[in-house]
Amino acid sequence: MKLIVKLLLPCLVFLSSCWGTANKHQGKSSLDADFSPIAADIFTNPNSFYYIDFSKYDVPNSSMPIGIFDSGTGGLTVLDALVRFDQNINHGHENKPDGLADFKNEEFIYLADQANMPYGNYYSENKSDLLIEHIIKDAQFLLGEKYYRSNLDKNYMSDKKRIKALVIACNTATAYGQEEVDEFIERTGIDVPVIGVINAGARGALASLGKEENGAIGVFATVGTIKSKGYENTLLKMKQELGYTGNLQIYNQGGHGVAEAVDEEPDFISRSSTNPRKDYRGPSLDSGQFKIDKALMDVYNFDFDQSKMLCDEKNMDDCQILQINSTDNYIRYHLVSLMEKIRADKDALPLKVLLLGCTHYPYLISDIKKVLGELYDYKREGEYLYRKLMAKDVILIDPAEFVAKELYEVLDNKGLISEEGSITNSEFFISVPNLDNKSVEVDEQGRFTYNYKYGRNAGEIQEYVKVVPFSRNNISDDVISRFKSSIPKTFELIQSFNAKSKKVEGLPVTERIK
Repeated sequence: MKLIVKLLLPCLVFLSSCWGTANKHQGKSSLDADFSPIAADIFTNPNSFYYIDFSKYDVPNSSMPIGIFDSGTGGLTVLDALVRFDQNINHGHENKPDGLADFKNEEFIYLADQANMPYGNYYSENKSDLLIEHIIKDAQFLLGEKYYRSNLDKNYMSDKKRIKALVIACNTATAYGQEEVDEFIERTGIDVPVIGVINAGARGALASLGKEENGAIGVFATVGTIKSKGYENTLLKMKQELGYTGNLQIYNQGGHGVAEAVDEEPDFISRSSTNPRKDYRGPSLDSGQFKIDKALMDVYNFDFDQSKMLCDEKNMDDCQILQINSTDNYIRYHLVSLMEKIRADKDALPLKVLLLGCTHYPYLISDIKKVLGELYDYKREGEYLYRKLMAKDVILIDPAEFVAKELYEVLDNKGLISEEGSITNSEFFISVPNLDNKSVEVDEQGRFTYNYKYGRNAGEIQEYVKVVPFSRNNISDDVISRFKSSIPKTFELIQSFNAKSKKVEGLPVTERIK
């Protein structure tokens, strides 16, 4: 018997070694209770569309692109910060601007999960587990090679480059899914660093205050991000870790409908409508948590021109139904709501910093500054209503600027800074409903219906979407116009991708973004 054991022992050791190597690349068994169905499919099911054999993944090197994803096009503001970032000497990497973009030799691959957005609503619909599944699928796309050239294609392409680093350019995805993404990446056995926006944004907000300074920070983010307390907890934790001793107050405002309006979600905005709509889901006169207060109408100062507000009466003072129908009016509603929260707190410190905790909000910075200025100067019965409760010039924090700094430092420390690539080779993809999936339900505009989007269940692994290149088929003219004015450098990259990338071959010239 001992002889048999001696003879078998080398074989057992060998098999154990092979099993260990396989586990390093393929993660835990699908039978493991804490291994989600989507992760199990990715790691262990070769017949799945989502399967990736990580044992064949290249060791991350400087020539590989950087992956970025968001729930929609808002994350392009993060990419734009990367495109413009210049805090280091190129080739020498000294911490000093040199007039050259630090990432000019990097290639980026951007994914907008437009079909499944807004991510901020999954929490309120009790579908946080479904949100995490979407987030893992976003990471899978960037780590993998598959995409479709158009929503009409039956067969996918498999020549997308794999990435060396991953940026979660979505606050809600960072709040709910970064830990899961970190664990997922760790199970792959590949060293792909993950950068999220919340830590970077919190660090930037604190840096705007003196270490002994008293004041309030406003967190303006999606409802889901606010509910997660991601920013609030991170701010308080960093306050202690970084030695801030001043009295710091945090006021949260969930921007219900703002990101949705920016991305033209029909449940929240309809530019063709002139009367109130039955499918409207934004703030209204009777919507509970997000109620338009008639007593504050003079403070909101809504713009009623060009159907930017929808009323059921000709005389706006007589509205029984009132719906917000423009991004600037959404901003007005939420900033007034934030200042009213502060005014209701008898111990309130003045608002000094406003952290823009959603990547869509930097598109609206001019509106935000305008409304804050109006509120600072607003008088009621000869008295300033908010002036004691806010700084004259509230500092706006866009976390994207701090994401760029953190990403550069991580890549530099790992020796992954590219010296020879070109940012003009960056690629842009967006998710659209997969109409080949017979379970999919879409509205007249070809988007998932609200009930279908939030009625799905985690663990029912399906191709709900196809990921395709940016084109005029999936990006509206209004959104393209916003790209041109708000993120011109990134818009040039989108144009370049549409003009020369082989991934858009076959796309009619009229459908390309110019």
